[in-house]
Amino acid sequence: MKTLALTLAALVLAGCHGFASRPRAPAAEPVRGSAGVYDNHAQVWQARTQATPVAVPHLRVTLSATASPEWTLWRVQLDGAQPMQALWAMHEVAAEVPLLVPYRALVADPASGSQFDPAQWAALDACALRGGAAGTWTGDAATCTVLAPGIGPGMALLPLALTREGEWLRLRLYADQARGADAREDLRRVQLFSGWAAVNGGGPKAAADNQDWHMDRALRLENEGGRHRLRWRDGSAAPWSLQLERIAYQDGNVPVLKLSVIEESSGQTLAYAWANPEASRIGINLGWLQVGLERAQATP
Repeated sequence: MKTLALTLAALVLAGCHGFASRPRAPAAEPVRGSAGVYDNHAQVWQARTQATPVAVPHLRVTLSATASPEWTLWRVQLDGAQPMQALWAMHEVAAEVPLLVPYRALVADPASGSQFDPAQWAALDACALRGGAAGTWTGDAATCTVLAPGIGPGMALLPLALTREGEWLRLRLYADQARGADAREDLRRVQLFSGWAAVNGGGPKAAADNQDWHMDRALRLENEGGRHRLRWRDGSAAPWSLQLERIAYQDGNVPVLKLSVIEESSGQTLAYAWANPEASRIGINLGWLQVGLERAQATP
């Protein structure tokens, strides 16, 4: 099973990025207060534009708080030809050298939130992460490997190291061993934008006096590659989608918040608008299509 897990990891994960070591110091709390959704869309996009030999995997991690502040649920989801997901309970143990101990579920549908029950989970002590510098935690891959046969393919998505830096969550998964010593995923906290869109029934060639407007007042888009299919007033799909993403272009490496209008049939970007990545509002007016978005107060 150990060989199976590493082989599977080599097939479903790709890319290679540095994981910087830091001097030992008292560890911060990387999990408490970090609940939210994290996504490495920007890392995937940059690797694609740089034409890397192998694609960087798209990873999404949801951290959910429980009734016990020292416990956090981690749902790790991997997209691709062979999508995978795994659920871990992470227990932060206060000690001279703090520990972050992963647990695997003993039941098919473990309770969450205020109903969370540690008895439904089994500790993976050999895979515990030791606290180092503020926000940085590292495990012993060799020790952890002995547990792989009993966990199965989901072991590929077990964190072996992590760093919390502001809105960033930098992860090295068990599967990343197959990609090199420095491979990791750089995920950023997802922020939700909501707003409205008005689409003219005439589409891009609509006459100036065409008043056939189709309104959508319940737009919700995540800023890490979130996509929304526009719809006509009867609920049927219109030929276009909106995408919202935080990316950094290579020339100057300038970060932007980008709102794009995409033609579904061809995948072509018809138009886009840029804003400062910290902007709380963004919109676009093409005449036949008007969109206004505002950042929500809470993350999804």
